[in-house]
Amino acid sequence: MNIIERTLNDVTVLDLEGNLALEGNKQFRRHVAASIDAGARKLILNLAGVPYMDSSGLGELISCYTAMQKLSGSVKLLHLNDRLQHLLTVTKLSALLETFDSESSAISSFAP
Repeated sequence: MNIIERTLNDVTVLDLEGNLALEGNKQFRRHVAASIDAGARKLILNLAGVPYMDSSGLGELISCYTAMQKLSGSVKLLHLNDRLQHLLTVTKLSALLETFDSESSAISSFAP
């Protein structure tokens, strides 16, 4: 998995490329933890480059969500393909994780 981190104002955007599956999860977990340790409290995960996610990848999203909630932060998902959107719907995680089709709307959703 390849991860590019960008900061827009006070929002951290992680552009993910590759499968969010068992083999890429360790790198994802480390990168999210490093972002949180660096003070990120508004996190957007750009999944445009993620063609596949398995159950362990879903677990990583839940762990990320939980870690941010504990710190009064939040995480949003951006550019999910149809398969990933369906996966969130079937697992009912769409009720927890906000998804967006545009980066500007995801960023503006953090406004109080």
